This record gives sequence, structure tokens and C-alpha cells, in this order.
Amino acid sequence: MKFKPADKIQDLQYFGEFGGVNPSISDSSTYTFLSAKTMFDTFEGNAEGCYLYSRHSSPSNLYLGEALAAMEGTEAANVAASGMGAITPALLQLCQAGDHIVSSRTIYGGTYAFLKNFAPRLNISTSFVDITDLEKVEAAITPDTKVLYCEAVSNPLLEVADIPALSKIAKKHGLQLIVDNTFSPLAISPKELGADIVIHSLTKFINGSSDTVGGVTCASQEFIDSLRSVNDGANMLLGPTMDSFRAASILKNLRTLHIRIKQHSKNALYLAEKFEADGLRTVYPGLKSHPSHELYKSMMNEEYGFGGMLVVDAGSLDKANALMELMQEKNLGYLAVSLGFYKTLFSAPGTSTSSEIPEDEQKEMGLTDGIIRFSIGLDNDIERTYEMMKGCMKELNIL
Repeated sequence: MKFKPADKIQDLQYFGEFGGVNPSISDSSTYTFLSAKTMFDTFEGNAEGCYLYSRHSSPSNLYLGEALAAMEGTEAANVAASGMGAITPALLQLCQAGDHIVSSRTIYGGTYAFLKNFAPRLNISTSFVDITDLEKVEAAITPDTKVLYCEAVSNPLLEVADIPALSKIAKKHGLQLIVDNTFSPLAISPKELGADIVIHSLTKFINGSSDTVGGVTCASQEFIDSLRSVNDGANMLLGPTMDSFRAASILKNLRTLHIRIKQHSKNALYLAEKFEADGLRTVYPGLKSHPSHELYKSMMNEEYGFGGMLVVDAGSLDKANALMELMQEKNLGYLAVSLGFYKTLFSAPGTSTSSEIPEDEQKEMGLTDGIIRFSIGLDNDIERTYEMMKGCMKELNIL
């Protein structure tokens, strides 16, 4: 049977401590033991169901982790206080001094900055490659390589990773394939396609209300246990702990993710087709002109569409900035970073979310000055939205 991520979330049922339909929030930083031996066993990792200290785990965080593991089809998951709080510990748990990572060159700017600028302090090196060129990916692998890292749909240029092919390369060379699935929750299920570890910034579509930051690492029970180890676990020792109230809030929002993703995708496809027909350079995996359109189709869970992220080239940075300011003035969305909000968000990634990437490398990967990254909202009347956006573009001589 085909994997159905929303069904996996729906089938989870939790009861609050007093019979509530939402699980009770664990408002404690530390937990009591009835015996000293149980405390010792918990420190040793041998006391199932006992809680030690909320930096290690808490009931609220474990509820959310269980739901996200079910969504991604992994044995377990560990939530963190931010997306970067999930990404960096996962990489550091797998790599030590002298190790090497092969990464997509088009990734979130914070991840790029960590791999390019911070990891070398620990003597961990990274080769950045065009993830769509499988020959270049394999050629970059060395005897010291431990991790192959990519985004299912890349930030900000919406390149699509061939996860089954990358999985074969990773297995051939004994590497761990980490896939950041932030742009395509539900639509793509990386674990089912061969990924070892799946990461999300929960801040984005999964939470969906732009009121908190969070992250998750979905993987085998063995890897998640290693992240939480009191002796050498990167999540335990670096301390990117999610607050219990935030975990409870994200778990509630997760229940509507399938509805929201369908509407985000429907609206983004409509706008992409219209903008392309108007003659704008438009990048969206749902367009037949996208170089990886057929690849995405082969990997996707069809009912969720091609996602809510859309890229349009306004021609220059000045025109992009003027358009975003005008659209905000017309109440079409917000000039803001991040994504997955119920209102449309837009930014020029070259000077914002990807500004950590040097200008020459931005040009090499096709990140030109006029590019606007749209996170398309849940607008009820997308035809009206399109006409208003088109009016803004005409007013600024972009169309």
C-alpha cells in the first residue's frame, strides 16, 4: 500500500491527563523519582517511560516527536527549539574532526553558513555541488565523506533532489543521506524514497502560523537515542530544547497540515501558470517548464501538489524591492522572510535568506538579483489575488 502521511498523523490518539482531547502539557523542567535506582537507570537509558530533565525529553516533546515520526515514516524523532537546532546536532552527531560532507549548493543560508564557515573550525569540511548532477555528487565523495546532505526542494531556487538516486549513491559509499523536507511536508516522503534522516524546520508549513520556531530530526530509534545520550548526544549536550508549550501548540497545528498544504499548492500552481503565461521567468516544480517536473511527479504524494513555494524574476533588485513594497501596501502579503504562513510572504533571497552565500556563488547557482521568493498563502479567491498582483507588476512596468 502507498504510504499516506496524513493518515499516519490522524491515527495517533492521545488523551489528556484528565481525559482532555488534547494531551496535557508537561509544565516541568525536572521530574521526580520514587526510587534512587530508577533515577540511576534513567541516566543510563534503561528506564522506559521515565522522565529525567526536560533538556533530555518531556512528555509534550515526545508527543510531538511521535506524530512527526509517524508523518515521515521513521521509527522515532527528536524535536528541537529551531530548524538549525535540528540540523547542526544531526551533522555533528555523525561527523568528527577530519570528516567530510557533500552538500547541495542550493540550501538554506543558515545551513550553508554553518557548513562553510563554522564546521571548518571543527575540522569538518564540505564540498558544495549541483545536487541535480549525480555524476558531480558522486565525484565529490572522498574516503572521509560521512554525510550526503540536500533539501528535497531547495531554498530558494526550488531545485528538486532525486532522493532515490541519491540514496543509492549514499548506500554504495556507506554514507548517511540527510534530507531537509521543510519545503515539501506531506508532498514528499524522503524516508520512503531512501533517506536515512529527515529534517524539518517546524517554524514553516508544519506550524503554519509564524508564531514560533522549532525543528525536528526524524530517523531510526538508534540515531535518535544517540542524539539524546547524556554522555555524547549532540542534542542533549548542545541544549536546543523545545519548550513544552510550543510543542503542544505545534502538535495542534500539525492536525490541519494536510488541509493547508493542499490549499498552498493549489494557489501556488494557479499563480505560477498565470505568471509564466504573462512572460515572467517563473520557477515552480508544478510547471512543465521546470527541469525536474517529471522527477517531482515520480516522488510526490499526489494529493498534496507541488508545494506553496514559487520564484519569480522581476528583472532587477530595484524592481523586485519596489514590487514587494507595493504588494505589501496593497495588502497582498508581507515583505518578510520565512514561509508557510496563512498570508503570502515574499523576499529577495539574495539579500535576505541566502545572503550568507557569497555573490559570485549566488550567480553561479542562478540566484539573480531580481528573484523574489514567494510563500503563497491560503487565499480563498486566488484569481482576485492574481489580478491585484498583476496590477502591481503593470504599475511598475514589470509586465
